[in-house]
Amino acid sequence: MNTLRRAAILKLASAAYEMELDVTNGALARDAGGHWQIGGHNLEAWLAAHEGEEIVIILGSLADDRPLETRTCRTCGRDYTDVECPYCRANRIRLRGRP
Repeated sequence: MNTLRRAAILKLASAAYEMELDVTNGALARDAGGHWQIGGHNLEAWLAAHEGEEIVIILGSLADDRPLETRTCRTCGRDYTDVECPYCRANRIRLRGRP
């Protein structure tokens, strides 16, 4: 797996966790009863906790080998391969005192 892609996926999960969203990770499998599990956690129970809510599910495979696309920041013009421009993010933190 491309280490940059893996790092970007884990950074996205970390950002969701920091927003106090439900985040889980692990191997996707079925238990003996045929129920889906992620890392030993029952996926059906996890989803049932949000029944009736409008949700967004992001599924990122850590085994994905596609290379990350290099993007150009629309603010500073630098190239980056992260979720956002690290240079502009650092400046926002420095100037505003928060991300």
